[in-house]
Amino acid sequence: MRAALVIMAAGMGSRYGGNKQVDGIGPNGEILMEYSIFDALRAGFTKVVFIIKPDMRDLMENMVGHHLAARKTADGENVEVCYAYQDFSSVPNFYKVPSERVKPFGTVHALLCAREFVHEPFVVINADDYYGVDAFKTIYAELSKLAESGEGTMVGYDLCNTVSEHGTVTRGVCHVNEQGMLDRVVETFHLKPCADGRIRDIQEDGDGPVYAPETPVSMNFWGFTPWLFEKLDAYFKDFLRALPDGELKKECLLPSLIGELIDRGELSVSVLRSSARWFGMTYHEDKEMVQRELQKLHDAGVYPKTLRA
Repeated sequence: MRAALVIMAAGMGSRYGGNKQVDGIGPNGEILMEYSIFDALRAGFTKVVFIIKPDMRDLMENMVGHHLAARKTADGENVEVCYAYQDFSSVPNFYKVPSERVKPFGTVHALLCAREFVHEPFVVINADDYYGVDAFKTIYAELSKLAESGEGTMVGYDLCNTVSEHGTVTRGVCHVNEQGMLDRVVETFHLKPCADGRIRDIQEDGDGPVYAPETPVSMNFWGFTPWLFEKLDAYFKDFLRALPDGELKKECLLPSLIGELIDRGELSVSVLRSSARWFGMTYHEDKEMVQRELQKLHDAGVYPKTLRA
């Protein structure tokens, strides 16, 4: 089965304090997304689509793209590599972007920018997250089961495996029904492990709600068919029409669209559970931990000595 890996890499990385998407973090300077690409190709994916800012093209080609284009898929074919640009030029003409706005319009807009390159079942991920080997195998198998329209899938992680000791994190807390289908995703913005071992949503006025360690959360690891692009387009246009004049920061987010489609009965999403430890580069202080974990994976033979051989 042909399937595309779509990587959202145009984010600004404001909390991290630098361009974390292209920060060499592996034992041989590998960037974090190279691990997702490696895992996806050996799971069976045949195409990689990078969503980037236009000025990142040369850097991305030199760091990943040229090497990737020489790689083979599991079936022995050349990997197809595409570059989609997320910038304001793709915003519909009816909306005038404020001249002061710098912040991108969010994950719905990012994925829309890849529309012309994606004509097969696909997954969409963040560039700065490590998802684990088995997650790609599992979601690739699930993609082949999806109907042409109205169905999707996602990988859910245990909350305890996705928090950072260096600050709060935002996670999509998933509500899953008895059939293992997603009911809704609630964006929760200030999750932090506390001294008592529990995970709290820290509030400005004191301690917030407590979550069980095994609470499933979304790390933006979704799987769909190209049918979704029509829904993305309509939702993004409605979002822009509702924006107040001069709005500079509000984003159009994929989990919000998915929740709305589920509520309207237009989409069902299976939740694939992963017990793997997620890790990523939310804060600059996370870098040392990520380096240690990646080195362990190389030493254990999960990955070869270098991903660029």
